[in-house]
Amino acid sequence: MAATLLGKEESRKSGLWRNLRDDIHCVFERDPAARNTLEVLTTYPGVHALLAHRVAHRCWQRGWRYPARVLSAVARFSTGIDIHPGAQIGRRFFIDHGMGVVIGETAEIGDDCTIYHGVTLGGTSWNPGKRHPTLQDRVMVGAGAKILGPVTIGHDGQVGANAVVINDVAPGMTVVGIPGRVVLPAERRRINAHGIDLDHHLMPDPVGKAIQCLMERISQLELQAQSVGRTAQLTEKDCNSCPDSDPNLCGPNSNPAL
Repeated sequence: MAATLLGKEESRKSGLWRNLRDDIHCVFERDPAARNTLEVLTTYPGVHALLAHRVAHRCWQRGWRYPARVLSAVARFSTGIDIHPGAQIGRRFFIDHGMGVVIGETAEIGDDCTIYHGVTLGGTSWNPGKRHPTLQDRVMVGAGAKILGPVTIGHDGQVGANAVVINDVAPGMTVVGIPGRVVLPAERRRINAHGIDLDHHLMPDPVGKAIQCLMERISQLELQAQSVGRTAQLTEKDCNSCPDSDPNLCGPNSNPAL
């Protein structure tokens, strides 16, 4: 029995260190500014917040709720990243820049996810049950995006900067706008060697496209109106040149085309 408990404890510790090692290693895959492990470990607030959360979450699972909340508060004060100790976060999670990130208590995040500063995974209910989003594996959330409620972002999904998502998103889809709208399927995205799409600056602009279509339609209508105006002017000129002695030609019932 003692040997079994010791084995479980060693497995738990190795899991924590393995997660920490993976969290540091994934920074080099997703941030070209990262130069060495010491720099990442000492200067990246996202790594600091995630390390604190790994420990706080274990405390939370053991029922040590107050110490977990204190550790979470200290991490928020020092990094500007607010992660509730009850949130479940998978491996190789990367928070780039990090300031203003909020992750709620019942949020669930899969493996290989990336989020940027200002992202909120927030709740929309006073009920104590599931009320925060779920991000499946390899989801990327752009800066300032808000994902609200117990919605699910499918694996390999992408949320554009400043989008507000309040509905489920199918796997592999790209969502932009307020409220969020699907604009790009997975097969049209560019995936790098690590299986991650970081080209979130190349997302379509559905609002801009709609405005462009309206402008083109207005131009067509203006050309049509100008054409009708020229025809009317020619008709009036022809009628004014008609002889007064021929009322059938230029009268009210006349047909200028004849």
